[in-house]
Amino acid sequence: MIPPIVIEVILFVVGLLCLVKGGDWFVDGACGIAHRFNMPEILIGATVVSIGTTIPEVMVSSTAALTAGASDMAYGNAIGSIICNTALIAAITMTFRPAEVEKQSLKMPIAFFFASAALYIGVAYATGFFSRPVGIILLAIFIAYMILCVKQALAVKNGPDKDDLSGGGDTIGITETPVDPAETRMTDDYVENVLKPEDKKSESKELALNIGRLILGAAVIAIGAHLLVDNGTLIAEAAGIPQSVIALTFVALGTSLPELVTAITALIKGHSDLSLGNVIGANLFNLVLVSGLAVTLAPFHIPVEKTIAGVNASLVVDIPVMVAVMLIMCLPALIKGRIYRAQGVTLLAIYAAYVVFQFA
Repeated sequence: MIPPIVIEVILFVVGLLCLVKGGDWFVDGACGIAHRFNMPEILIGATVVSIGTTIPEVMVSSTAALTAGASDMAYGNAIGSIICNTALIAAITMTFRPAEVEKQSLKMPIAFFFASAALYIGVAYATGFFSRPVGIILLAIFIAYMILCVKQALAVKNGPDKDDLSGGGDTIGITETPVDPAETRMTDDYVENVLKPEDKKSESKELALNIGRLILGAAVIAIGAHLLVDNGTLIAEAAGIPQSVIALTFVALGTSLPELVTAITALIKGHSDLSLGNVIGANLFNLVLVSGLAVTLAPFHIPVEKTIAGVNASLVVDIPVMVAVMLIMCLPALIKGRIYRAQGVTLLAIYAAYVVFQFA
């Protein structure tokens, strides 16, 4: 008979392999879709890719919220994942591939994150209890963000408004000159011989293939994370580690592995903007989607399993660290339009110290 620990190790490895291959498919599909619609990679990273890589957190936190006595897991997973995403995953991107970023595309997800964080932190410090109305508000913020992202994507795809090129409004000195259709290349002969139906079919086929990669990659990532977290948590619990600490560290790292795999895969493929956009979007979704759904399903108090000078350690350490690492990551990108190696090194040092504190 095979010992349970051996089965757990095998399933753990299978989960890791699923994460690696799923991340590869997911990045390929996301980049293909971004290029097809002329969307900035950082924008699709902050929306489609972020939703896909946040699936494990949604699954873990929702399940924990509905499980008696497991609310600590739902709370710790969201906060821990944000810290892990920023101070480990984004830090790796910054350390090994510092580069310029499209700061214009970063403004909206960053603004939404800190606005959501202000609400989240206000509730945490004022009442220490996350009620169902708070969860509904967080989910509403998620919906509003996605609507605005779709509008922004469509604006990027369609380009400048034609009305702006007509000489009307405040636009000065730009007019349209009528052109004889016969003098343009877009004649019936051009459409017939150049824009062939085969080309359109090929584009449609490529788009369908990329969407398929995106969906399959997300599914394989979710399965891999589920296998890895379930089996890894069993080992951690056997060691007698508190549930909130497991959620803030081990489970947070496990459910953040899709972001890590996506970040590494994106770096290898030369898509650093996609990686950074994914981390920022995933952090926002951890607050508004993961926490919002968990709180809506089952309201809960902030867990108190560790204190510092009689004060809940989460209020003294976890939340301040979450805000600090996000500021370190976002401010240079917004102000200078680039990320630096020094940011990555600083964030990695903070993450190492944070993990040591959790197990101290």
